[in-house]
Amino acid sequence: MLSIDHLVKSFDGERRRRRTAKGDDAQARVFAVNDISIEVQDGELFTLLGPSGCGKTTTLRSIAGLERPDSGAINVGDRTFFESRPGKRSINIPANQRGLGMVFQSYAIWPHMSVFDNVAFPLQVRPRSQRPAKHVIAERVTRVLETMELAKLADRDATKLSGGQQQRLALARAIVIEPQLLLLDEPLSNLDAKLRESLRYELKRLQRELGITSVYVTHDQIEALALSTHIAVMNEGNIIQLGKPRDIYGNPNSRFVAEFIGTSNFISGVVRGREGERHTVETTDGQLVLDSAAALPAGTEVIVSIRPEAVEVSRDAHPNGVANEWSGKVLTRAFLGDAVDHVVGVGKNELRTRSNPETSIEPGTTVFLRLDPAKLSLVPVG
Repeated sequence: MLSIDHLVKSFDGERRRRRTAKGDDAQARVFAVNDISIEVQDGELFTLLGPSGCGKTTTLRSIAGLERPDSGAINVGDRTFFESRPGKRSINIPANQRGLGMVFQSYAIWPHMSVFDNVAFPLQVRPRSQRPAKHVIAERVTRVLETMELAKLADRDATKLSGGQQQRLALARAIVIEPQLLLLDEPLSNLDAKLRESLRYELKRLQRELGITSVYVTHDQIEALALSTHIAVMNEGNIIQLGKPRDIYGNPNSRFVAEFIGTSNFISGVVRGREGERHTVETTDGQLVLDSAAALPAGTEVIVSIRPEAVEVSRDAHPNGVANEWSGKVLTRAFLGDAVDHVVGVGKNELRTRSNPETSIEPGTTVFLRLDPAKLSLVPVG
């Protein structure tokens, strides 16, 4: 469906002094998108996830035709939207000829139009040869408004809708043209937390029911994990890790990904032995064993990434002894409603644990932590 091949987009940066024989100033180039390649299959909701300035929105705008990349290629289906390679004729299809749906962070709703007219507008302004008949436009708009549960509000001014209704209106306007690809640029970021969570599941349901291939941009990790078929984690214009949500969360390939996706504890150590996928790691506070497909040789400096929910906390030691059981003292705790977090001091480390709300241990209590070898991740240093 969508293929991005070695895409590069740079901007002029600040003038920086280069140490040359002439001592002249040169214009530095800042790479917003640094040679990335992506494949998105039909029906997928593919998410570009990363912090501000990582290149995710520039990538999306390049797909839409709102930015012209320096080089690379963008193909949707059997159409080439952009191509710029040495020795080849350049192609750059204008944005209004790409036929893509796009939902912006600000919704970009026309305030002087009704709900119905907002949705109908993209069809009404098509070239005469491509414009559907009036009754066809009315049928399509009505069908989309019913899907978005906005049919009863068709005659209302767009500015008199709630934030959630405006978000659904922007989505309705994007899908009424029946796009081959739908682009969403942080469409839920302006909503309050509870409404954002509700619309997150509604958006996922609609995307599955309609079968629209979508590319979604967000900096919200929970949003990405809940919605996506695949996620590309980006930083400084590069794709750091690409995979399914569960794989990226459970097996981050770098400290950056482990820190950015959810919450992690980090313990530094050195691999002391390996048997198949079972690694033994020596740390300042004891030995850890864990399963990792990384297959790192003895002597490799590593970081063990431990999710809070992967740590079992108990007042008592296991009667038969188990791997990765450490003792420590509860430093603080926090009730979160559906869970309780404890921070436990173990030697020089402070480990955060997450338990069901029935487990609540007072600070100062000595406890035993058990870390499941199958739930720990091994991240090479550097």
